Amino acid sequence: MTPDLTTMDDRPTWPAMRKGWRNRCPSCGEGPLLRGFLKVRDACIVCHQDYHHHRADDGPAYLTILIVGHLMAPLLHIVFVTFRPHPLVLFGVFALGCVGLTLYLLPRIKGAIVAFQWSRYMHGFGTSAS
Repeated sequence: MTPDLTTMDDRPTWPAMRKGWRNRCPSCGEGPLLRGFLKVRDACIVCHQDYHHHRADDGPAYLTILIVGHLMAPLLHIVFVTFRPHPLVLFGVFALGCVGLTLYLLPRIKGAIVAFQWSRYMHGFGTSAS
């Protein structure tokens, strides 16, 4: 079922993505979106919006790698050229930085992608909350 374009405005994209970034239901903004670290709940515990048909798949991982790589690679080069630290120190600091940034971004990006799908009526989100 494809919604008509006149009803597309009742699910604004950016507020929904901000709610998803904060691990909140894109519909009500109250219930948690994720169960555990990356597992999306089957439904919201507050408004009962179904999530079981989302299709985030590998998108959050690809975007996380893209963001972390584009932030850390130039920083690694700048630190190496400017300070010339010992290679093990450089590796240790940047390995911890990459892991920490990845663990921070991955669930937030996944929540934002599921919220984006909800706001755009993608992959079965075309029906109202049941």
